[in-house]
Amino acid sequence: MSPQTGSGELPRWATIVALPLINVGIALLVSALVILSIGEDPLAALGIMVQGAFGSGLGIGYTLYYATSLIFTGLCVAVAFHAGLFNIGGEGQAYIGGLGVGIACLALGGWPWWLALPVTVLAGMAFGAAWALIPGYLQAYRGSHVVITTIMFNFIASALMVYLLVNVLINPGQMSPESREFDPSLFLPQMHEMLAVLGMEVDATPLNLSFLIALLACVLIWLYIWHTRAGFRLRTVGANEDAARYAGIDPRRTILIAMLLSGAMAGLLGLNEVQGVQHRLMLNFTAGLGFTGIAVALMGRAHPAGIVPAAILFGALYQGGAELAFEYQNISPELVVVIQGVVILFAGALEHMFKPALSRLFRPRRTIPAEA
Repeated sequence: MSPQTGSGELPRWATIVALPLINVGIALLVSALVILSIGEDPLAALGIMVQGAFGSGLGIGYTLYYATSLIFTGLCVAVAFHAGLFNIGGEGQAYIGGLGVGIACLALGGWPWWLALPVTVLAGMAFGAAWALIPGYLQAYRGSHVVITTIMFNFIASALMVYLLVNVLINPGQMSPESREFDPSLFLPQMHEMLAVLGMEVDATPLNLSFLIALLACVLIWLYIWHTRAGFRLRTVGANEDAARYAGIDPRRTILIAMLLSGAMAGLLGLNEVQGVQHRLMLNFTAGLGFTGIAVALMGRAHPAGIVPAAILFGALYQGGAELAFEYQNISPELVVVIQGVVILFAGALEHMFKPALSRLFRPRRTIPAEA
């Protein structure tokens, strides 16, 4: 790899900016064809999606609220990716991390939120890390592929949460499988409440303090991976495990640490969903955001600086898609999911499809020597 290039023949700026923009553009073009096939105007539909996501304070608040959870799950995938692991268990780790946040909130009833916050943060990270520990151990010490084990652990997490909410944590006297509501003193401050203290009035949305915690997590992960020895060891193992072993690095220990940190990042999703918005433990609060985090990490090139805008883009798809389904009778919520899936497909699974064509544009042209 040339020092001027970020990926083979492509300059770094083209890999980071141009290639993702091309993928998103193609995904939007395919989505437009889908909308056109049902007899609707794709440009008008795209306009409603953009307006719904960014056209008002309400839309921006909801977009950033979705983006907050996606930043956590995107960081989860990115940390493991740098260690050469494809952790697709973010959904289950976020689910169990939310369980940790919920149990801490139920146990700390009456505490002020600012005093309980360090406890809920540690609880969410610890539960998420613990759920990633077994797949990490099996990968590092038994050779079991982490993709397979994390898939299974997603199912186990779902079954475990159903059992706990139906039989153990359910609020007595009600049929719905959810815990009792937390004490109001534990609710994380909403963003419109914090801005009101500064004299700024914005629309009330679910956006809360955990958005700032997500940005702080991005900074800390960036410092850890690119500015610490532990981060260097993690990237070395991800680049070449044999070379890392030759350099005196223990790959098994590094893989275990990477999976623990990855699960801890996913576990923080509970801050946004459980303590910040739902204020109780309930089924399926992750809503597939753990899986979408894979596409966020891929599109963001596994770098916190890329994960934030990628998470905002997918947050806009969630919010704009809801507005689209509301405005158009012919566009069902399932079709909106299809549009989101097309974007995930091109931004994630097919992210390198246009790389050869783009590389040809940057390939040095041969000059024909003049005849003597």
